Amino acid sequence: MLPPEWLKAASERLAGKIHNTPLTHDAARNLFIKWENHQKTGSFKTRGALNRSLILEDWEREMGLVTASAGNHGQGVALAGQMIGADVRVFASRNAPAVKIDAMRELGASVELVEGGYHDAEEAGLAFAKRNDAVWISPYNDGHVIAGQSTIAGEILAERPETAEMTWIVPVSGGGLLAGIATFLAEQAPNARVIGVQIAASAFMHGLFYHDTQDNVEDLPSLADGLGGAVEANSITVPLIKKYVDEIILISEDEVAEALAFAWTEYGEKIEGSGAVGLAAVLSKKVPQEASVIVVTGGNIQPEIHAEILARYEK
Repeated sequence: MLPPEWLKAASERLAGKIHNTPLTHDAARNLFIKWENHQKTGSFKTRGALNRSLILEDWEREMGLVTASAGNHGQGVALAGQMIGADVRVFASRNAPAVKIDAMRELGASVELVEGGYHDAEEAGLAFAKRNDAVWISPYNDGHVIAGQSTIAGEILAERPETAEMTWIVPVSGGGLLAGIATFLAEQAPNARVIGVQIAASAFMHGLFYHDTQDNVEDLPSLADGLGGAVEANSITVPLIKKYVDEIILISEDEVAEALAFAWTEYGEKIEGSGAVGLAAVLSKKVPQEASVIVVTGGNIQPEIHAEILARYEK
């Protein structure tokens, strides 16, 4: 469904252009934690955005890049635009965190703010790209974006081969990261168990995974702002996730907040809500208490929100 050579090519293409982010071992909890908050732009999204952008033809780069983003993917595309010399336009919800909107603009992207949530921004961005013959860089519904995200799994397995026999806990929204990691593991570590974690306030992939529909799923404001929004119709992530992922579980707002505070007090790591859901799944005991790998996907949180959460959970 996703050519294995694409996964290998993504690793080679991104070598030296992204950070091989820290992987730490919490022996007391038997956890390996991959800290993508240390990635360029503070999020894993740079991997997929850059992998997709680096294969563009010169004429495509001249047409400009367009995407929709809750904030992190837009930063990744903006960085890619800098590297390949392409203009970037990002459509984002007016409700997206200011820290992410500002970061996209600082990286040179033109940001169009759209009323509504992420899905509204995605529809606006797709329509603009079609009208203007620009190159659409999907946050998830693209094989080369998915292949770029899969490089996280390659780094982890290369550093700690024993993780091939463990449970992998991965955040999911549109599914690019989860599909990429699960596809890579199916090829390289078939004994690994893969669990997706989604915020209950926006459980679209959960609905598709278990019920083949996302109709009537609510999209509510969430601390995990990067995991909001419906999945694009016929997204290639859905069949990949159904084939290779064992289950998807849901996490509450309070569980995410507790994980954010725990990451800071226990590990000294500043992470965002979207990146905290895997850790929240472990702390809330919603996943089996066994040797696990957690992917922390990003750290771009509004500073005052982070401070408020730390104060709330201060011992």
